[in-house]
Amino acid sequence: MSAVQQLTLSLPKWINDVVDWQKVYNTDDEKMALAVELSKQNVLRGTGGPFGSAIFDCVSGKLVSVGVNRVVPMHNSTAHGEMMAIMLAEQNVQSFSLSADGIKRELFTSCEPCAMCLGGTLWSGVKRLVCAATADDARAIGFDEGPVNASSYQYLTDAGIEVLRLVQRDAANKVLQHYANGGGEIYNG
Repeated sequence: MSAVQQLTLSLPKWINDVVDWQKVYNTDDEKMALAVELSKQNVLRGTGGPFGSAIFDCVSGKLVSVGVNRVVPMHNSTAHGEMMAIMLAEQNVQSFSLSADGIKRELFTSCEPCAMCLGGTLWSGVKRLVCAATADDARAIGFDEGPVNASSYQYLTDAGIEVLRLVQRDAANKVLQHYANGGGEIYNG
């Protein structure tokens, strides 16, 4: 009889030093500042790639979950910041859909999602996606974001997901540039 397979994904231990779980985030800028700071700390602390995400309750502004890129340290190509935030949010609300309980939730991410994370966004049940740096910014340092184009975002919009892009792009792109200039691993280029 073979052993049962198990998979454990985790955020770095420093997360609770950076995240104020009690704070109410009232503006898009406050919410995006958290996502960008998560990406920055992930790079500075050497715990993953230059991508951070956070999921909030749209009405109350309460933080539901965060995620940072953990691809390299977790040896898992799916451990993107958005996917980590989505999985943890679903665990926190005890549902595979972040809108099943009637509460609208939103995903803030330091960079436009790759093809996988766009699919995860659609399936997650979030009702709003807010992005900072562009997929072109990620491609410029060597990341392959997959088949993401205008019709990808239109599909999300048609499915009832509000999409807002370029919120704090410069700050997020600075993190990408710091990662590249510091020799950060481009794991899918």
